[in-house]
Amino acid sequence: MKKILILTASAGGGHNSAAKALKEAFDIEDCECAIVDSLKFVSPMLDRIVSRGYEKSAKYIPQTYGSFYKLSAGMMKKNNFDTLLKQVMGKKILNLVLSKKPDAIIGTHPFPTMALMKYKEIGRIDVPVISVLTDYTAHPAYVQNNVDAYIVGDTDVAYLLREFGVSMDKVYPFGIPVSRNFIQRSNVELVKEEFQLEDKFTVILMGGSFGAGNMRDCLLDLISSDYDFQIIVITGHDYSLKEKLNKLVSNINSNKPIRILGFTKEMPELLTIGDVLVTKPGGLTTTEAMLKGIPMVIPYYIPGQEEENIDYLLNNGLAIKTSTNYSLPLCIEMLMDNPERKQEIIERMEKKRKPDCADKTAKLVLSLIDKNENSSKMS
Repeated sequence: MKKILILTASAGGGHNSAAKALKEAFDIEDCECAIVDSLKFVSPMLDRIVSRGYEKSAKYIPQTYGSFYKLSAGMMKKNNFDTLLKQVMGKKILNLVLSKKPDAIIGTHPFPTMALMKYKEIGRIDVPVISVLTDYTAHPAYVQNNVDAYIVGDTDVAYLLREFGVSMDKVYPFGIPVSRNFIQRSNVELVKEEFQLEDKFTVILMGGSFGAGNMRDCLLDLISSDYDFQIIVITGHDYSLKEKLNKLVSNINSNKPIRILGFTKEMPELLTIGDVLVTKPGGLTTTEAMLKGIPMVIPYYIPGQEEENIDYLLNNGLAIKTSTNYSLPLCIEMLMDNPERKQEIIERMEKKRKPDCADKTAKLVLSLIDKNENSSKMS
């Protein structure tokens, strides 16, 4: 039985979601697969600084986070950040690998992969290392000389990695891994009944797992439209925001059906029910929207990787971004009045979506293991 070690981190929801989706695929392949949150493993304090620091800065001081994102890219090019991570994380992650003895290592976050690279370079780690990018862009942190394969969301990202000097034959545009449960679930009628949803044009408003973005003003903008549609608001784990929005809605005399939800496991069904998704463009959110064929309208984003995800979405005609001239209500009304435009976006999403990413990645990893074992026997 092949042993797979997946190293993730809780800085945003996408890294862990990708790790879980990959584990599902390896379980089907009858592999022994372990997921380790690398930051928690190395140091709970480091985890709090990085993971909670990301969440708080991205939500409350996004411009500061965006500045750090750009600064870290510059530091990576000078190897400063790279060296720091290896010093902080390297030895503990190496000891983890030596104790687990995996046949392959997958990183769904760049930090653990960076920490391991010097040990692969000197031969202390001699198994394939695969890096999974969970956004539709490429940060220099992902680029390491001894990574055997990069799994990316689209061919666009392959070209971005090429600009950093990565050989294209190492890059596999399989997509971003999503749980097969998300793809297969279809209890739409039950969810409609549970949340008392009407059969009319539906706008979903959300801000990611921790409710980032100016959702309050966006909700008021949507309510201000004279068009007839229902609104589903998803605040994620921010239950304080849910309470505030509930109070806001109760004080407004609106004839629109409005449902305010916190974290919900019914996202597959809600995205099937929805006609438009108003959201920030996180990698996982973007992937799920494409899989479910729901056009995105982007009124806010976290500077950094989400800003770069917008480039991908707009360059491929997969989303609409609000602006001074294109208000949120105007964007919704345009899609309602022009269903053919909405359908064009859906058709482009259908061409781009990759529901079998996790399965393809698992098969690739197993082939790399076989290749590595055969090479070891011959040497």
